[in-house]
Amino acid sequence: MNETIIFMGTPDFSVPVLRALHGNHGVSMVISQPDKPVGRKRVLTPPPVAAAAQEMGIPLFQPERIGNSGAVEKIREMNPDIIITAAYGQILPKELLDIPRLGAVNVHASLLPRHRGGAPIHRAILEGDRETGVSIMYMAEGLDSGDVISRSAVQITDDDNTGTLHDRLSTIGAKLLLETLPSIFDGTNDRAPQDPAEVTVSPNISKEDERLDWTQDARTVFNHIRGLSPWPGAYTMLDGKRLKIYGADKPVDSTAEMPGTITGITERGFTVACGDGRAVEVTEVQLSGKKKADAHHFAAGRQDLIGTVMGQVD
Repeated sequence: MNETIIFMGTPDFSVPVLRALHGNHGVSMVISQPDKPVGRKRVLTPPPVAAAAQEMGIPLFQPERIGNSGAVEKIREMNPDIIITAAYGQILPKELLDIPRLGAVNVHASLLPRHRGGAPIHRAILEGDRETGVSIMYMAEGLDSGDVISRSAVQITDDDNTGTLHDRLSTIGAKLLLETLPSIFDGTNDRAPQDPAEVTVSPNISKEDERLDWTQDARTVFNHIRGLSPWPGAYTMLDGKRLKIYGADKPVDSTAEMPGTITGITERGFTVACGDGRAVEVTEVQLSGKKKADAHHFAAGRQDLIGTVMGQVD
């Protein structure tokens, strides 16, 4: 039996899932967010999933709001057996969730019920988690609140940032979905309710989340930098200009300097004092109006940087 599958997704994370799904089962329609202006010239650009669908020749639907009556009716006319989502970016209304006979299934980049919400990968690193993963879950009206069908865990190392973890989880999600679908199709799959006592919420990253607080301990600052790398980037202020920091190494030697003080220039960049008397080594930066740069080249020959206090320090 060939199931009619609708896939819903928007960013890069969703593309490997779509490719694996279409290659193994065939996707009847892709639903993605509308094209948006990108770059300084504001060129109207399709999101990654929409571009992938066009490349693969899959019918594409890009409604402004998935909950409007026209969008719901279009999906109802497709009479899908199952809807599969991965980082679509909008809440699906109950009337849509009720359409497919096998339900709506989501590929979520965390070990639910931890990190429900829009930024589970960023928050896993920001909060110092040592493990995360992917959950395949039934969709319900609440935010990522449905029963979990399957999970696959992965370790988070100090060498990870959001970019590397994103790519690993995307690949794992595609594989886990393919492993899980046969049991969903034949009705033999597990479904475990999430424990409300274990729920944490991981909202999208705000502008305020991007600002570094050097008064925090060095491990927290280290996690902050890599948790926002390569996007959107953590920042601090240096001589009145915004300095984004994209790379850092683990906390190093102790220091008596006040938090935010540049304590030395190293072979890889420069060290900055944190609130617990330790420092982090900054390795990649971008000064406002400039391109990304190796922090060593940024700091090379600038002994005047030593002793400079960055950021807004209490």
